[in-house]
Amino acid sequence: MSTPQIALVTGANKGIGFETARQLGKQGIHVIVAARDPAKAEAATLALKSDAISAEALTLDVSSAKSIELALKVITDKHGVLDILVNNAGVLLDDAAKKPSEQPLEAWRKTFDTNVFGLIAVTNALLPLLKKSKAGRIVNVSSILGSNALHQTVDSGIYDYKIPAYNVSKSAVNAWTVHLAHELKDTAIKVNAIHPGHVQTDMGGASAPMAVADGAKTSVKFATLPADGPTGGYYHLDQPLPW
Repeated sequence: MSTPQIALVTGANKGIGFETARQLGKQGIHVIVAARDPAKAEAATLALKSDAISAEALTLDVSSAKSIELALKVITDKHGVLDILVNNAGVLLDDAAKKPSEQPLEAWRKTFDTNVFGLIAVTNALLPLLKKSKAGRIVNVSSILGSNALHQTVDSGIYDYKIPAYNVSKSAVNAWTVHLAHELKDTAIKVNAIHPGHVQTDMGGASAPMAVADGAKTSVKFATLPADGPTGGYYHLDQPLPW
């Protein structure tokens, strides 16, 4: 009997993260459900287990170096390898009523601490375990709002949607994806940034056009890419997005 792949999904206690974990689990992958709140991580894990999914809870605050260190030790001691990392955790702290130049600097700092620095810190910490995988996959959950090209295109759907701290943090995630993919281009690891879509979550709102189940599809697709799959890209489903 073959050993199942191990996947870690950050921010997996609800929304797209939880659904990503569920869909990966339904493919026979063992899922590590990571969340800042241990009770929420445990509750999500129990829900997955009730759906016949192999899962475990992990307390992980991506903005805390100590939390990352402790999480790394748990994964290393228990599994010794990681096959899939889905960097899903993220925050949106902009005040939509304010202009870009009016957003408080503290909102910028907190946004980047989670969406950029936390993502990079988690990835760097787990990279040695991913290198032990036969086919490591890193999925950085970005957003179409990180596309500088579309923000400058007058007739694009996001032209007037200027929430700068969040948007620029996702542009930074896209840029980081390119750099890490280049570093790992001669390995079996693939790194991609993805846009899940405008999804019915706490962040996306109840009126969003996509269901959560559909919003997780791109993360799952790129978490399970075949050996000839792309790396260093920015996608929604099968569609490459403009940078």
